[in-house]
Amino acid sequence: MEAHEIQQLADIIAQRIGTQTSSISRTRRQRKPQQLPAYLSEEEIARLLQVINDLRDHAIFAVAYHRGLRASELGMIKVDDYDAAGGRLTIRRLKGSRGGEYHLTQAERSALNTWLQKRGMGPGPLFLSRTGRGISRSRLHRLMRKYCVLAGIDQSKAHMHALKHSCATHLSAVEHDILAIQDHLGHANIQNTMKYVQICSRRRRDFADKLARQGWGSKRPEAPIQ
Repeated sequence: MEAHEIQQLADIIAQRIGTQTSSISRTRRQRKPQQLPAYLSEEEIARLLQVINDLRDHAIFAVAYHRGLRASELGMIKVDDYDAAGGRLTIRRLKGSRGGEYHLTQAERSALNTWLQKRGMGPGPLFLSRTGRGISRSRLHRLMRKYCVLAGIDQSKAHMHALKHSCATHLSAVEHDILAIQDHLGHANIQNTMKYVQICSRRRRDFADKLARQGWGSKRPEAPIQ
């Protein structure tokens, strides 16, 4: 093989390697770290519920948080969906999520029973708007912003979906049964549940790193033990 042919072959190989390297670099640049959803701490949830004096709104936010509901799903709940004697609520979820009948916490039951004493047991949406229809997404988002201001919660968290994220994150911190969390949230795909486990794992890792930096657990006794 002549010298000029060898040079041409070397140039072709170099060009192909450069193209592959460039493609790999572009792929790596395109892969962004998954954005973790904004959520309220348990203390912020307590503050939020504490500032809500309206009976309907308090029931709405208690159910939205504990059930991990979307804003649109709250307006779909009917009075007949609530079994006050059994403490159960039938939920219809959107976007392919799974609904069903769920046992409520005492906080939810108390809020709903108090609201129904004012609303009455007439048929129709459980959470009525002024027009007699189910409360709308836009109204709920305005209420969320209003109550977050009153509770001193950052406006970056002042959207209804943050309550769903908060429910999922708090459950993942105390419950190790991923399938139980998946069912509670109505996730059809367990990968949607796993991202909240990731949040709790990251929090635990960050806390462990913080303790290590502070030297927690590594302090030596001032004098030898006899």
